[in-house]
Amino acid sequence: MTSSTIRKNVFAGIAGLSLAGAAAGCAPSPQATPTETTVPTTGTTLATTQSSPQGSTAGQATIYKDGTYSADGMYTSPNGQETVGVELTLSNDTVSAVNITVHPSNPNTRKFQGEFKDGIAAQIVGKKLDELNVSKVSGSSLTSGGFNQAVEEIKDQAK
Repeated sequence: MTSSTIRKNVFAGIAGLSLAGAAAGCAPSPQATPTETTVPTTGTTLATTQSSPQGSTAGQATIYKDGTYSADGMYTSPNGQETVGVELTLSNDTVSAVNITVHPSNPNTRKFQGEFKDGIAAQIVGKKLDELNVSKVSGSSLTSGGFNQAVEEIKDQAK
């Protein structure tokens, strides 16, 4: 091996170590919790991080106050602007009951809001409030838009 080749290899090794050192100095994510791990082969102690799953509330205080909250949500149907009333009961950030008040402007709206009302509890009771994002219930997809809008207002009320 020539001295030029040796210098190149040494330089590449030093550059690689510099990059590794820079990467190791990166700050952990805000959700990360530092822990220590001992590597048995060298006895070196390394700082590592463990992140909790996104949305996990284990060990955290509740975000929303327990109680019953209501709001009206609006959505557009082929027949025009519609409104659906939503009442949610919360316990430990979880939906424990739901009541839907239909505000139909015509027979089609009455049918779809009624189907939504009959099927919504099975989809949301027992779920965390922040997990709710309903897209279609019992064939009624447009009413979901009004429901989701009302849920956002309820979140604001319950804080």
